[in-house]
Amino acid sequence: MTSVERTGLLGAPLDEVWPVLADFAAISSWAPNVDHSCLMSDQDTGVGTIRRIQVGSTTILETVEVWQPRAALSYRISGLPPVIRSVTNTWRLGASGDSTLVVLTTEVDAGPRPPQKLIARAVGRRLGAASDQMIAGLDAWVRPKRIRQGEDR
Repeated sequence: MTSVERTGLLGAPLDEVWPVLADFAAISSWAPNVDHSCLMSDQDTGVGTIRRIQVGSTTILETVEVWQPRAALSYRISGLPPVIRSVTNTWRLGASGDSTLVVLTTEVDAGPRPPQKLIARAVGRRLGAASDQMIAGLDAWVRPKRIRQGEDR
């Protein structure tokens, strides 16, 4: 398994960041690399919530596996090529004064053999770049709200 970790310090407090992540269907409003998103489950919060996202011509389903308000959100990603056994994204959040520390970990399993591990590393690099875009997009989404309110100087 390959694990890729990205971090960011967002310009808004945890109480403003968590609701954005928790609005699971709305990722396309702040993640620049997601073209469309919608719920595929009746529930809209908590473990078992499912969303469908469109990234270019690729359709992906994401199913929540961990839901810890203000602390962690983890979801399994399905719909990737069959050579990938599993992919999971885990967001971990922590308060840092008026900011929020975000750690986004992507775990990719393509299998135990050396060629499969190479595939997992390549996919991990690509998803790591996508994670950087999501963290930057989340920061850009929550930060302007604070600037409009005159709180970010």
